[in-house]
Amino acid sequence: MTTIKRALLSVSDKTGLVELAQGLSERGVELVASGGTSRLLRESGLTVTSVADLTGYPELLGGRVKTLHPAVHGGILSRDSDADRAELAGHNLAPIDLVVCNLYPFEETVARPDVTFADAIEQIDIGGVTLLRAAAKNCSRVTILCDVADYPSMVEQIDQGIDAQWRVSMGRKAFAHTARYDAAISAWFADQDDEQGHDALPARHAPAAERQQILRYGENPHQEAALYSWEGEALPFTKLQGKALSYNNLVDLDGALDAVQAFEEPAVAIIKHTNPCGLAVGEDLIDAYKKALASDPVSAFGSIIAVNRPVDIGLLDVIGKLFVEVIAAPSFSAEALEWLGKRKKNCRAVRIDDITAPQVQVRTIRGGLLLQTMDNRPATPEEWRWIARCRRPNCWQFIWAAKP
Repeated sequence: MTTIKRALLSVSDKTGLVELAQGLSERGVELVASGGTSRLLRESGLTVTSVADLTGYPELLGGRVKTLHPAVHGGILSRDSDADRAELAGHNLAPIDLVVCNLYPFEETVARPDVTFADAIEQIDIGGVTLLRAAAKNCSRVTILCDVADYPSMVEQIDQGIDAQWRVSMGRKAFAHTARYDAAISAWFADQDDEQGHDALPARHAPAAERQQILRYGENPHQEAALYSWEGEALPFTKLQGKALSYNNLVDLDGALDAVQAFEEPAVAIIKHTNPCGLAVGEDLIDAYKKALASDPVSAFGSIIAVNRPVDIGLLDVIGKLFVEVIAAPSFSAEALEWLGKRKKNCRAVRIDDITAPQVQVRTIRGGLLLQTMDNRPATPEEWRWIARCRRPNCWQFIWAAKP
């Protein structure tokens, strides 16, 4: 367990900064801060030592050089040993126990259509990345915070001492953060040489993903599988009730969402094993569901149902005893969740927080990746034409195709 006596704060995103600094100051932590971070804390009534006072140098080159100094990095990189403490003391330096740092908004800057090369270059953080990496390297002693969501946990632990495993996990998060940042910069530089102008398809594709959940198995029981999210981004859905989602559930869920997100009208998609059993729009969800189910009521057993309107108990009464693996919707009424909990305990109720399809679709192949822009062309049923009908008795399944 390690206590915090001295903290360095240098952040671009100042969300939650004052509250964190107040919590640290109330517990006797000495605050050191750079530039705008220092000004904000002083304006909030906190006592702060500026980095310039610590190093004996003012900020140089319009703020490009602030924290790149032995007084800062010696304090961060010093180990918990008598030799390192003595060496610091010999230079009138002291250890730094906590580093709070996030980086210039490079990705947000280059996403602007009017961004210039000079503007993008100035948003490449040097000192911040160095702070993150130095503190993360020394995570056996130093705590590093790069995520606002971790501020409350930090303050809660100070009185008892920082848990060693948590401190290491913060170091791991910092390295992941800088890895993504460097990948974004590298991809942007690669795009500067892309003379074909494929703005939606980057010349370099190296996003980082974080494992969120180990799945029971993959497409088949002998395959291992896990669910990942792009680093820094939340998953666009939340399971509200039912069993854990499987690999096949997630694949079918994505396909079902692709189907319903194209429609403004109430829409229902029924998907099983990546194949559509039915897709329909209607005056309301009940009307659309009845039409979608009529397309192939046999294959709908064990399917996934996705809709683009809130689910209430009326729709569930119509679904009735049909075995359904997943029902996905923008929201569920309290009565609907209670009904599912009592009558379909294994059915997963999934709230879709963001139905928007990604801009780029990625597929692995031997030796690399294939990227393409998503097929997000609006649905145009008026352009479809009826080309065949199933000839089995009592089968109302039709085959449609878009006009060439």
